[in-house]
Amino acid sequence: MACPTFSPDGLFLSNLLSTIDCYAQSLGAGGYQALAAPGSGVALALTGVMTLFVALFGYRLLLGQAPSAREGLVGLAKICVVLALATSWPAFRTLAYDVAFRGPAQLAAAIGGSAGLPGVEGGLVARLQGVDDMINELTVIGTGRPPQTDILVQPTGTLTPAQQQQELQRLQGLQDRPRWDPAQDAKRVAQGRTLFLTGVIAAFASVRLLAGLLLALGPLFALFLLFDHTRGLFEGWVRGLAGAALGALGTAIVLAVQLALMESWLANIVTLRRANIPTPSVPVELLVMTLVFVLVLLGTLVAAAKVARGFRMPDAWRIAPGRWVESLLAAQAGGRQPAFAQGAATREATDDRSRAMAIADAVQSAQRREMGAPRPPAAQLGTQGMAAAMRRDTDQTQPSAASMPLDRGERRRTRGRVSAGAGRRDRTK
Repeated sequence: MACPTFSPDGLFLSNLLSTIDCYAQSLGAGGYQALAAPGSGVALALTGVMTLFVALFGYRLLLGQAPSAREGLVGLAKICVVLALATSWPAFRTLAYDVAFRGPAQLAAAIGGSAGLPGVEGGLVARLQGVDDMINELTVIGTGRPPQTDILVQPTGTLTPAQQQQELQRLQGLQDRPRWDPAQDAKRVAQGRTLFLTGVIAAFASVRLLAGLLLALGPLFALFLLFDHTRGLFEGWVRGLAGAALGALGTAIVLAVQLALMESWLANIVTLRRANIPTPSVPVELLVMTLVFVLVLLGTLVAAAKVARGFRMPDAWRIAPGRWVESLLAAQAGGRQPAFAQGAATREATDDRSRAMAIADAVQSAQRREMGAPRPPAAQLGTQGMAAAMRRDTDQTQPSAASMPLDRGERRRTRGRVSAGAGRRDRTK
């Protein structure tokens, strides 16, 4: 898209803003298409990175690391997003280009239109040009001599020493009357116009050119989404686009408010000056108003950047192929199982111990019910409590060696053991 040549003649502000906007859009669209074209450096890098990403999945499968369903879906989603952003201009235009360039204007029209701000629904640049024309006319015709004042003229080098002495004596004799310096007023009006043009052009050009540059580099930054170690660059690219879009929205709203304040005010001032009515307070008021809005525009851009910094990619997108490779290389170098295999073995051993402890607790409870022993408190459950209970049951059923007399041996039982339940059944019969 060919942009018109900027000409300083005629409408300076509107021509400059139109040229900047044209170059920003051309930079975003043309730069993207150049980087995404087949055979470009970014296209070759995309092929290599995609091959490496898929190879890491295959290498993991060969070594027995089957990815989970979540990891597989996240990897597939990453591949689809990267291909859409780096190779498809229609998809990129819908997702990024139109959002960065046309989204702020639509939001400004919706927000500012409901608030009654002028220019947000179209024609903002033309009306800003009208404000600049009124300030320029005020610079030419001046603010007028205030009533009951004398013109303050400083002695120049063209006067002779005698004339300079007479002029100084005349000025000293006019100390009782207020004096007006037309040069000082003209200087303040010129400074006000300088601040007005600087604020408008700087705010507009910064957000538009930044958005165009980031959009042109879209295919390159899309590659960084695949791996966790480079994902921060993709997040920074999204933050930059979001900051540029929010900055454009804030700039449009602030300029509309400035237009609402200055347009009618300057129109009234110029009408008075055309009628040769002096307006001595205009230079200071114009300088203060333009300086305040320059600071407001600067604060708006800083606030937009702060808000955009809050963007973060979801943690579910962390599949970390690099961590798989590091764990496998560490396992091969140390001759031990990888971290995922060690974790599985640990979980299996823990499950086996848990089942063994559950069986032991059940057997111990059955023995206590038969012996009539009280159940141990819940604080003693587990390995230590089970061992203590087993020792207690052993002490209750078998006498210790220290309590047996040395001159008496254990009497051998000649009858079989009969349980108490069997004796009761025999008596009932």
